[in-house]
Amino acid sequence: MRIFDTKVQEIKYKVLCEVSKQTWEGQDSFAVFNDIARVIVGKDEPTMRCCIYKERAIVAERIRIALGGKKENPNIVEVIDIACDECPEAGHVVTDLCRGCIAHRCQDTCKLGAISFDHHKAKIDKNKCVECGRCVSACPYNAINNFIRPCERACKAKAIHMGETGEATIDSDKCTSCGACVYKCPFGAAVDKSFIVEAINIIKESRKSPGFEVYAIMAPAVASQFKYASFGQIITAMKQVGFDVVMETALGADMVALKEAEELIKKGFLATSCCPAFVKYIENNYPGLVDKISENLSPMAQLGKYIKEQDPTAKVIFVGPCTAKKAEIKKENVKPYVDCVLTFEEIQALIDSMNIRIENLEESILDEASNFGREFAYSGGVANAVKEAIAELAEEEGEESEAAAFEFKPVACDGIDKCKSVLLQASKGLLPFNFIEGMACAEGCIGGAGCLTHGDKNKAAILNYSAKATSKRIKKEYK
Repeated sequence: MRIFDTKVQEIKYKVLCEVSKQTWEGQDSFAVFNDIARVIVGKDEPTMRCCIYKERAIVAERIRIALGGKKENPNIVEVIDIACDECPEAGHVVTDLCRGCIAHRCQDTCKLGAISFDHHKAKIDKNKCVECGRCVSACPYNAINNFIRPCERACKAKAIHMGETGEATIDSDKCTSCGACVYKCPFGAAVDKSFIVEAINIIKESRKSPGFEVYAIMAPAVASQFKYASFGQIITAMKQVGFDVVMETALGADMVALKEAEELIKKGFLATSCCPAFVKYIENNYPGLVDKISENLSPMAQLGKYIKEQDPTAKVIFVGPCTAKKAEIKKENVKPYVDCVLTFEEIQALIDSMNIRIENLEESILDEASNFGREFAYSGGVANAVKEAIAELAEEEGEESEAAAFEFKPVACDGIDKCKSVLLQASKGLLPFNFIEGMACAEGCIGGAGCLTHGDKNKAAILNYSAKATSKRIKKEYK
């Protein structure tokens, strides 16, 4: 069974796996670059690029990003320049469908004189073209196409454009770190920085005296991943890697659901703070709505806070589908509670670097959260949990309470395009809802860039996982 959706993910995985092996052994990955390169790129004919030398040069860049990337670059996502030279120039292009007709409607409709004919074929002068698209509508053969690079098409925040030398360039001020470009780039030129070496070093350091405990907090979307093994086997594998304690981030989701319910009743309108890419998008594009974002921490940070209040020496490593979480832990109000973030892609490499066969392991039991907390993994789950929290508050406080009288009107939007529409209405005071659940990725966290796979059955897997939770109520004792 294939673990990943694409070959690009497999290449990324191989590099992460080899870097992890060297780190466990105490080796510097660049010092043993040739050993890693031989594993990734054979000595025979090139399989992906023009020559094995270019392939190995790209491997070197992948190793650099696996080691944390450029420190001076604030972005979580970096572009490997030499890997990003295969896409044609973005914009309107004349395809082979051009018949060289004598009507020349495309030329006539262009007011800037950007279209001329060479050997009876239309061609577009990029120095004059402003990408208005009139020529597309005018051509009777549909021979002119508006080509958009996959990374640009994927980036709904409009943070990617073509650099002076043709490679993709990321605008740090617009980027939300959602990782959509990472998953969609067919050449793997856009890559999220990895902190897998940092995680390994934390685990190795914990074994020294005096030691400390390392907690892995697993995002609920994990239940839709690792389809070749059970959830319980994943937990056992995590403990074999060296994590002393494994907990459900869904427990943090329970805590947040109650806190956001209380905040919503008090304020009357709220946008959830669970998705860091969604929060960043609001900050970048709708500054007038920033005060509507929940003041509460995300489930990841809330659980990290809870753990460190109980065990101040603990180290907390979040494992999930989200590249934006890597940016979130740099925030001043989150930094004290979470020490490192790994994606599901990275945890797969970390486990395999120790030659652990997950499918052969016994199952561990993890049952700390409610079914509502577990459902944060898909679009609509946060709203359902807040609805339940309001109902529980009303039950607890009585029929005359604010909670009992509050009319909950939620809207759940997944994907930046859908979020954009809702936020635009909210910014103009036209939104007929009082709670915005926004998730930057399609389908919610189960569509995150750091997932192993993306598929229609992922939501069903989460629903099955949530149904197995012993608790069917939000755990108010953790507030």
